[in-house]
Parts: sequence; C-alpha cells; structure tokens
Amino acid sequence: MRKNALIVLIVMAVNFGLWAWFNRPAEPQLDFTGQIKAVSFSPYRANQDPLVNKFPTAAQIEEDVVFLKGKVGAIRTYSSMEGMEAIPAFADKHGIPVIAGAWLDKRLKRNETEMAGLIKNLHEHKNITSAIVGNEAILRGDFKPAQLSEYIKRVKEAAPHVQVSTAEPWHVWINNPELADNVDFIAIHILPYWERVPEEKAIEWSMQRYHQVVKRFPGKHVLVAEIGWPSNGERWGKAKASIANEAKFLRQFMNLAAQQNIDYCIMEAFDQPWKRPLEGVVGAHWGIWTVDRENKIPLVGTILEDSLWPVQYGVSLLCLIPMLYFLYRRKDQPFQGKLFFCLLLQTVTSSLVWIAFTPITIEFLPAETAAWAFLLPMQIGLLAVVLINGFEMSEMLWPEGLKRRFYPLRHDADEGLQKVSIHLACCKEPPAMVIATLNSLAALDYPDYEVIVVDNNTHDPALWQPLEEHCAKLGERFRFFHLEEWPGYKAGALNFALQNTSADSRIIAVVDSDYQVRASWLRSLTPYFDKPDVAIVQSPQDHREWEGDPYKTVCAWEYDGFFRIGMVHRNERNAIIQHGTMTMIRKAVMEEVGGWGEWCICEDAELGLRVFERGYQAVYVPESFGQGLTPDSYAGFKGQRFRWAYGAVQILKRHWRMLLPWNKTSSLDNGQKYHFIAGWLPWFADATQIAVLIVSLFWSLGMLALPRYFGTPLSIFLLPPLGAFLFKLFHFMWLYKTRVRCGLWERIGAAIAGLALTHTIAKAIFQGLTTKNKPFLRTPKCEERCAVVRGLMMAREELFVLCTLWVAAAGVIARYGTENPDIVTWALILLVQSTPYLAALCLSLLSVMPNLVPGVSRRTACQNTCQIAAAPVGLGATMSVASVPLKAERKDKV
Repeated sequence: MRKNALIVLIVMAVNFGLWAWFNRPAEPQLDFTGQIKAVSFSPYRANQDPLVNKFPTAAQIEEDVVFLKGKVGAIRTYSSMEGMEAIPAFADKHGIPVIAGAWLDKRLKRNETEMAGLIKNLHEHKNITSAIVGNEAILRGDFKPAQLSEYIKRVKEAAPHVQVSTAEPWHVWINNPELADNVDFIAIHILPYWERVPEEKAIEWSMQRYHQVVKRFPGKHVLVAEIGWPSNGERWGKAKASIANEAKFLRQFMNLAAQQNIDYCIMEAFDQPWKRPLEGVVGAHWGIWTVDRENKIPLVGTILEDSLWPVQYGVSLLCLIPMLYFLYRRKDQPFQGKLFFCLLLQTVTSSLVWIAFTPITIEFLPAETAAWAFLLPMQIGLLAVVLINGFEMSEMLWPEGLKRRFYPLRHDADEGLQKVSIHLACCKEPPAMVIATLNSLAALDYPDYEVIVVDNNTHDPALWQPLEEHCAKLGERFRFFHLEEWPGYKAGALNFALQNTSADSRIIAVVDSDYQVRASWLRSLTPYFDKPDVAIVQSPQDHREWEGDPYKTVCAWEYDGFFRIGMVHRNERNAIIQHGTMTMIRKAVMEEVGGWGEWCICEDAELGLRVFERGYQAVYVPESFGQGLTPDSYAGFKGQRFRWAYGAVQILKRHWRMLLPWNKTSSLDNGQKYHFIAGWLPWFADATQIAVLIVSLFWSLGMLALPRYFGTPLSIFLLPPLGAFLFKLFHFMWLYKTRVRCGLWERIGAAIAGLALTHTIAKAIFQGLTTKNKPFLRTPKCEERCAVVRGLMMAREELFVLCTLWVAAAGVIARYGTENPDIVTWALILLVQSTPYLAALCLSLLSVMPNLVPGVSRRTACQNTCQIAAAPVGLGATMSVASVPLKAERKDKV
C-alpha cells in the first residue's frame, strides 16, 4: 500500500508539473495602467456580418460606446453609412473623440454616399478630431494616389477645420510619397503579424517602421492608425497568433508609445467573427475584448495563454479511478512496471483531455471542426493502442510478476505417454521440402504416434506422388491421402485428417509442410496433457535457413518478436493465439468443439478461441521445437499477413458477442477477452492510418488550392499521430532489446519489416469488414527470386502512396516555405506517414537483391532443404538436432 501510494503521488506530481510547465505564464511584462489612446471600432456582434447586410442596431452601438468610455481616449470608425454614421453622435453624447472614416473602393456610387455621410458628420459633431478618407484603397488597387487625392481634397474643402488623411500600410506611404502632398497627417498601419515577423522581434520591427516613416515625412505628423496582434489562429510565417503574444505586444507597445508620445490606434476594440471568410480564423481575433465584450487581454499582472488549464488538469485526475483499480489488481507486479504504466495511463488521459478541450480553447474553421470530429475517434483509438503497448511493456520489461511459466518436461520413460496423431496438410508444395519435413517426423523420439499427410487440390501428380511414395517408404506410421477436389482449404484437409485419425490417438499435433522438428518435441510437451483441463500445448512458430540472406533475416526476426513477447504476455492470462503449426490439441476437445472452422481463413486462431470459450486451459512453452521457411518474396510475406489480419476480422465478426466484457454466458474471463481484443486492435489502428492519410492528403490539397478555407493544421491534428508512431517504435525497440535479444541492426531490420506490412494489414481490415470471405491465401515457399522490376511491382500500391505523400509534402513546402514551424511540422507528418510505405518498398527490393554476403553462394530455402530430404531416413531412424539449426538465444528459458 505504501508503494502504491507513492506511485499515485509521483504520477500526480508529474502530471501537475507537465500541465503547469506547458501552461506556464509568459515572461513578465511591464503593466499598462494608463488609458488606451484610441481603438479601431467596429460594433458588430457574433451574429452580425456586413458582408450579408446584418448590421448592429443603434442601441447596440450606443451600448458599445458606453462600454468603451473611460477605457480608451478615442475611437476610429471605418464607414459613414449603413448605421455607422451614427457613431459620432453617440460618441459626442458620451464625450468620446472620434477619428471618422469613409470606406472607399471601386463602387463609385457607394463612395458618394460614404463621402456625404462623412462630410455631414464633420459639420455636425465637434468631437471628430480628424478624418480618414479611404482605408488601404491603394494597397487593394482600388485607386491610384492621384485618384484618391481627389476624394481627400473634397473633404478638406468641405470641412477645412478638420485634419484629413488616408490610411495605408507603412510601405505604401514609402513607395508613394506623392500621397503625402494632399494630406494633413500621415496615417500608417503597422501590423507585424501580416509581415511574418516573429513575436520576439515585433516591437523592434514596428518601431523601426514608425521611425522610417517619420524620417521620410519630417513635416507631417504620423498617426499609427492600426497596430496590434491577433490572439488566435494559425501561424503566418514565424508569427504566432496567441493571447500571450497579443498581450505582450500591446503592453510593450503602449508603454513605449506613452514614453515617446506616439499617437496610435489599436487594432481593434472587439473581436470580429465576420472577418473569418476574408482572413481565416486569425481575422476574427484582433480585439482587446472578445466579441461578447469580455476581458481577453491581461494588461496588468500575469499573462496566461490558457486560463482553463487548471480545469483541464482537474478533469485529467479522473485517471485516478482506473489507476487505483490497476494497482489493486496488479499486486505482484514490480514497482517499476506499475509506475511505468501508471505514468503512461496518466499521460494518455491528459492527452485526451487536451484533445477534448481544444475546440473550447482554440477556435476552428468549419473544415477544422469537421476534421477534429472525424479524427477524434481515431485519435482515441491510437491512444488506446499506446496503452495496450504500454501494458505489455510494463509486464514484459519487468517479468518478475508473471506466474504462468512453462518449460519443456522431459519424460524419459515410455509408460504413460499418450498416442499422438500428427497432421500435415499440403497443397502444391515442392516435394523435396515436404519430404524433409516427413523425415524429421520419422526421427521423433516418441514411442506411439502416427503421421497423416493430406494433400488437397494439387492437380499435378509430379507434386503429390513423390510424397505418397515417400510415406510408403517411411512405414505404417505414415498414411498419405490425396484429395483431388476438396473444400475448406487447409481447414478442410485437417478435418479430413481428424476423421481418419486412429481411434486410440488422444492428442492431435499439427505441423506445416515446411517444418523440421526436433526429435524431443512430443516427449517434451505431451506430459502437460496429464492435466485434464489442458486442451492446447503450443510452442513457437520459428524459422530456419535465413542466415546470410538480409531479406529473410529481417523477416525471421520480425516473426520472432510475437512469439518471444506477445505470446508470453498472452499466456499469462491463458489467452494465447493458437497457430496452426507446432501445436498440440486434445483430440476429445477437438471433437467437442466441432473441428476446424472451414469458413475462416485463420482456422487455427478461431479454433483456439472456441476452445477457450469452453473453459479449457492452454500451455505455451516458449522454446523452439521446429522451424519452417520464411516466405521467399515480399509478396508472399505480405500475403501471409493479409490472411492473418483478414482472418482476425472474420473471427471478431463471428465471436464479438463472446468478447463483450458484460457477457456472462461465455466461459472467457476478462483477461482472455482483453487479450483477444487488445491483440487485434493495433491492426485496426493500422487501418485507421489509411483514413488519417486520406484526410492528410485532402487537407494538403486544400492548403494548396483553397488556402482561405484550409489553414495550417493545428497541433491537435499533428501531435497524437506523431506521438503514437514514435511510441510504437519505442515499444518495439525496447522490448526487442530486452526479450528477443537480437542486435541493433536486427532490431532495426525487424522494425522495417513490421512497418512494411502496415498497408497490407489495413487493406485486410477494411476488406474483412466489407466482405464475407476471401479465398485461402497459401503462403508460397521456395519461390524463385525475381528481377528488380518485380520487386517494384510487388510494392506498387505502397510506391504510389509513397510518391503521393512526398509530392504533397514538397508542394506544401514549396507553397508556404519553411518559416512557419507548423508548415514544417505538417510536412514532417506527411513524411512520417510515408515511412511504412518506404519500408515496404525497401523490403520488396531487398527480397530481390543478390546475396549481400561476399563469397557466399545464393541458395534458396528449397535448395538447402533438398540436402536434408536426400538423406536416407526410415522408420525408427534418428535425426541429428544439428540438422535443424537453432539460434543459441532461442534456447533461453523465459
């Protein structure tokens, strides 16, 4: 209890520290306690939009004027029509000076109405201190300087008592100095965000622009008519929109302006949601106050970016409920393992809270909101996979708490050993390979067994007749059956063997046609059947004759991880995957459950689940007693994995009700249900990656073609997939180092081989969900090596996706450059998403490359096997263990 309490305290402290660190206050800034000199004033509310003729009422305008009284020294308007002409009157009523404006553009008739409204107000209201005729009209290209000057002259002539100018960005004044000839003062816009200036340099840059204009026009007073920083939205180059950055910028500038007596007008009083279609999310968030007229920018005191983070931290503490349950159930697990998983559980929970709160703390465009909603279930799934991998790590990196450990049981006496019927199904296999397997079975050190060989659907006599002849040579223990046309694929052949099993056999053993077994296999494992509740005894699927072949080496190590890690972990809760080679099953149980399921292309795993549903036990002995051949090509490698993944979906579709936690009609316990769901969930996560990839490509296309509607993806879209991918590699490399004990390069190769199957697994999952059945995919052995072109063709789908992702990443960088870190991160995400496809291409090419070991002749697995097949092995003969080479580390006990 003390150790568990210490774990909880450590996790809570780390969690609080991370929330506090990521939400730490911005660096201290000088408070601004004075009055803001002036603000741009647009009185639109959340549901109002001048673009669709929805304007504020007179009462709302006056309400805003009253709100600003005392807070600002003056207000700047942009229009003198459509209700905005009433602003000077309300400001006059409440004693607020006005910088009155007229909006001018290419609509000449409308311009006349604007001019008339402005001139009328200049005559009627003495609180108008100056007038600004036109706003960025030259920048937009609506007028030439001479044309705009005519409008300015008309206002000056109509109201000579008022100072008149026009407002343009600083560089427009610098580039068009003749514009200053007809104005009374210079009104400049300085908006460093739109100039892609990073926030740490924004003040320095702004003051340089101001003094540049002052120096250029020494005889004119300079008003900074717009200056500010947005509080929300995407990055623009290196400029980042945030509340903290807006607060820092405004506090620094307004204090500096007070010191240097600079006239300015802050852009702007209130957030303006109606600007989103024009400028994106960022256009709506330049206000000092929110659109609801609430405080947004702290002008005094601490500057926090997310004031809701304490609430989010509090919600993340809900993790204590599953954490305490975990600690209660895992009493025997070592302290390090429990601490590791609890920290990971809290990290995942906090990540989910961050994802869920993001739409509250950050405003999205409609497309971003849709993407968030679409990706949310997938992100939850990715985080669930992280927890599954983490739970496996917590037990397999610190295995002291494991209880179900099984080892070979040497039974030297023949008395008491039950008769075993060994079933071998083959279809269109090279005879030499199968004969080598038969020879190894003939050499078994076991007193009472039979071997039933079933060759089904092989129409070429040259393939099956040598097997029939060899079985006859091996003696009466070996019986051969050839089924010319037989349904059910491998399951059908094994069911036929079951029907023809001798009546006195008590145990069914199954080996694949390419396996060579150790003589001690049966004698070492059959004693476990002395326990009446044991129905399955399984040893690993292992491989041989891969040494010196880089492609087969990485494949062999990729296979090995599941049997050294996953199967050992599943065995702890009696939930192993029963795989159809090197397996033994109690014959009575086989008959009880109805034999092999011919409807499923993974008949072995499906049978194992049905056995568990009947309440039986399985024993997994993690020592290799036989080795088969790895697929000779990448096509064979991924075809096999496609079958496994597709079969997993078939099994789930048939048995999902049995796996529901609340289903009490099944004999499966919660641990078994967990492993069968958690074991296949990562494959479904691979399938979701295709959906994420499609969204990524669609979004990238939108960024290139419709940048107004598709902004740079925010961190909410970037970090979870990237984090899950990195954790997957971390999980793989650490567990392989600890449990598989291969070298660094072997671990890297195995990781590449695993990644190369991502697309194939995803296809299998989608097809499994949308179709009822697929033909059984036989894993071909002893294929002849093919040309490089064949290597490219075997990975043609992956190559196409790879090129598409790389083109998208290059297009985004070419369009937006590398100044914006979010753009660079997005391009990196696209490249990360391409890694499984690059791995597939590399593995496919590796499978067709010449042997890379100098001086070693290239030999296929079949050529090596033929030497064994040629050896004279008869009934009662023995086979040297040396003829089935095993890696030394694979003999280690678990």
